[in-house]
Amino acid sequence: MSLAHPLEKYIRKGTLPHTFCAGCGDGMIAQSFLRAVDELGLDFKKMVFLSGIGCSGWIPSPLFDADTLHAPHGRAIAYATGIKLFKPELKVVVFVGDGDALGIGGNHLIHAARRNIGMLVVCVNNMTYGMTGGQAGPTTPRGMATITTPYGNLERGFDSCELVKAAGADYVARWTAFHMRQLTNSFKKALGKKGFAFIEVVSQCPTHLMRPMGFKRPSEMLLWLRDNSIPIEKASKLPKEGLEGKIIIGEYADLDRPELSEAYAELIRRAGAR
Repeated sequence: MSLAHPLEKYIRKGTLPHTFCAGCGDGMIAQSFLRAVDELGLDFKKMVFLSGIGCSGWIPSPLFDADTLHAPHGRAIAYATGIKLFKPELKVVVFVGDGDALGIGGNHLIHAARRNIGMLVVCVNNMTYGMTGGQAGPTTPRGMATITTPYGNLERGFDSCELVKAAGADYVARWTAFHMRQLTNSFKKALGKKGFAFIEVVSQCPTHLMRPMGFKRPSEMLLWLRDNSIPIEKASKLPKEGLEGKIIIGEYADLDRPELSEAYAELIRRAGAR
């Protein structure tokens, strides 16, 4: 009788034990994603994974036993765009952190959504620059204490889902590290999309935010994510002042529009026919 984990076949040998901090949500997100791949029966050899600089970059690279590329900070989506246009038959997935996707890489994110190019971008939002010491970032909630905002962050955080939806993405959703089953279902839906798909996962950072937030254990942060989440359908019926500090979860967009690499191939065909 084999005691191997059913998802172990997707893990590159020699990468365990992993590099994630104890209590981090990255391992949970990796498992949720691999479960979606397994349930869909996707061929890992026909997938390519990209990641940027940051804690979440360690999810596909080196953990996944597949073709992976660890790109410079903020440039993973630009690299993914080139791969998708050159090899449109591949399923392209990008793992980025909130600082990587919405800070230095923000321009690449909104233009990939505008172009509706066929890739899935998974943005792991731990509300801070975790790998570099816990500084305030583009998604740090207003009032949250960090190493660079010890008296509370004065800036409003980006709402990445509303931003990407407005830019033109086909599929947009947000969950937290507490909502693993919903996240797996969202991964399955997004992996079936032809156009640009974006999933934000709000996750705990037990190393840099646990003490500033007043928690003693990572599990308390996980429960905080649960207790501060509101389904998007319920949020739409509440006044704005009732949503301050809340995490609105669910699907923001679910469309099927022309995808860029297919349109590009058609353009080449028509140009060659002249």
